[in-house]
Amino acid sequence: MSETIDNAIGYARDVVGKDPMATFLGITVEEVREGYARCSLTVTPDLLNAADRAHGSTVYAVADQAFAVASNSTGARALGMHFSISFIAAARGGETITAEATPRNIGRKTSVWQIDVRGDDGRLIANGEGIAYHK
Repeated sequence: MSETIDNAIGYARDVVGKDPMATFLGITVEEVREGYARCSLTVTPDLLNAADRAHGSTVYAVADQAFAVASNSTGARALGMHFSISFIAAARGGETITAEATPRNIGRKTSVWQIDVRGDDGRLIANGEGIAYHK
């Protein structure tokens, strides 16, 4: 596997953005450009917790996917090293949650990303930080 990517945006959108887990969950890549990604997921009944809200892993998954797509859009293959998330508000069933990943710092071998997950009405559902290693 090559360490650099000839068409980083296409790779991030079409390969990383359509990985098996994201496809299984129904995560959609809405936008990707160099150093940015926006992904969304509709909270279906099978993605709810016992309190009838989006399961934490559902929110985490869409945030992690935005992080993966964004970090792979910079021209070098990226692998997540660390990801932390804070849950701020609950997402309801039927709601579409959207995660946006933006860089805080892009270095030669590592990058740091901020990821915000928002609900249909724009309220903050979760905030995360990811660190990627670039091969």
